[in-house]
Amino acid sequence: MEQKRQNKGILQHNYYLYLTEFFAGMSVMAVELGASRLLAPYFSSSQIVWTIIIGTIMIAMALGNIYGGRSADKHPEPARLYRRILIAAIWIAAIPVVGKYIILGIAGLLVVTINSNFLIIAAFLACMVIFVFPLFLLGTVTPSLVKYTVDSLDDSGKVVGTLGAYNTIGSIIGTFLPTFVTIPAVGTTMTFFIFGGILLVLALIYFFTTSRKFTRTGLPIAFFIVCLVCGHSTSFAFWESDLVYEGESVYNYLQVKDTGNSVILSTNVLFGVQSVTMKNKELTGMYYDYAMAAPLMNPDYPYGGQLQMLILGMGTGTYARQCLAYRDGMGIADMDIVGVEIDEKITDLSERYFDLPRSVRTVNYDGRAYLQAAGERYDVIMVDAYQDITIPFQMSSVEFFTLVKEHLTENGVMVVNMNMHSNSESSINAYLADTIAAVFPYIYTVDVPGTTNRELFASQHADMLPLLEAHEEVLTDDALRSLMQEVRERVVSYEAGEHLLTDDQAPVELLGMEVIDSLIQNELGYYKERFRQDGISGILGDL
Repeated sequence: MEQKRQNKGILQHNYYLYLTEFFAGMSVMAVELGASRLLAPYFSSSQIVWTIIIGTIMIAMALGNIYGGRSADKHPEPARLYRRILIAAIWIAAIPVVGKYIILGIAGLLVVTINSNFLIIAAFLACMVIFVFPLFLLGTVTPSLVKYTVDSLDDSGKVVGTLGAYNTIGSIIGTFLPTFVTIPAVGTTMTFFIFGGILLVLALIYFFTTSRKFTRTGLPIAFFIVCLVCGHSTSFAFWESDLVYEGESVYNYLQVKDTGNSVILSTNVLFGVQSVTMKNKELTGMYYDYAMAAPLMNPDYPYGGQLQMLILGMGTGTYARQCLAYRDGMGIADMDIVGVEIDEKITDLSERYFDLPRSVRTVNYDGRAYLQAAGERYDVIMVDAYQDITIPFQMSSVEFFTLVKEHLTENGVMVVNMNMHSNSESSINAYLADTIAAVFPYIYTVDVPGTTNRELFASQHADMLPLLEAHEEVLTDDALRSLMQEVRERVVSYEAGEHLLTDDQAPVELLGMEVIDSLIQNELGYYKERFRQDGISGILGDL
């Protein structure tokens, strides 16, 4: 081994090989976490997407281990390894530049060619195309370094164990650093550049100290610089022209859009509106308006008094703003509203772009954890918590809704926003409604026209619908009274089935994906037919 290290510059000592193992392990985990943030704005960050990312990366690493071991046995030359690291560094740096276009290209192709599991297949293919190759190259590091560092069988166990420790320590740091430091501070794009840059420097030091064709590294350096410059030229939603804010938090990709008559928050590029504020202060035409029927269904309706309200999944406070804006028209003297929002950055945006009234108290906490710690009771509890486009499983179970009931007053009303409307008896809405029916004896639902939302009202008293009609008389705002009449005419009593979600078993991601597939197919049915008849030229002609 000493003979093999002659004229190897920095590799004359094992410490650089151990550092290589350390930074390779760190970069693998950083790229994995970066992958989740790159995919989340398009496909969500659900457990399904995480499973795809982890599975894809493990495939790449396994193949890399096999190839790396065979290559090291056949060609025991460190330069081959550091060339692979150099290529991996450049590929990782290119991800922020071309990754979003690859994702949209794959999504655009699949959306007109497949009929089910669109998000799953699209996320898997995007992961394979973007991330498998660089992680395959990094997967060759460990078996190659074992070849270069083991001097004899007498100390092979010690050397391999040391390499494994360096890899593990690097992986630990690579797990925490992006999540808590680089992504919140400088974003996903810079995170790819930082860790790609670390690998680039690692390879350049080797070639510089060993004088092995160092001049050939000029092109990779130039390519990295080009990626660094171009990576910031476009956003995740690069086709949008009216974004006033785009950023990331620990929990979400965030974009704020000004449409002229409203300001909208979205945590996903392709799906949904999480919050909205109307510049003219009128009704939104969305589910927030329908949810204002909840106070009117309470026999303790505080006409001239105070209403205690809790909102789980506050967002930027659309529901709170609507209730406060129409408080006088509802004849309520005061509203004490508490909003729980896990993402502190969304709360910051609510003050910056959405005019959240200062009278609304916002707590940055998990909704269920807040209920477990809080002792107050409320006249109305609004449940509107979503993780991207899926429901957090811990806020969809019978245990959670039992906790909600315990925090309602005796005649209190819970209103739940279900954002994936479906009439299937096995849809996620059916599961949620059946689960709620196991806790609350009286349930009504109403579909919000022109949207995919369904509002569910639940209480322990039987007179929600008669009370809604009776309390319409106290409404002094004509638009609100007309809307509440529409809600009353459209609302239906829910007949419970046998589906049940529990803390132990709540497959909300799979159920949600099924509904999303159906919605996509319904929305794009025309384009699918055009594609079958006229191919891509037919679709382009329509656009």
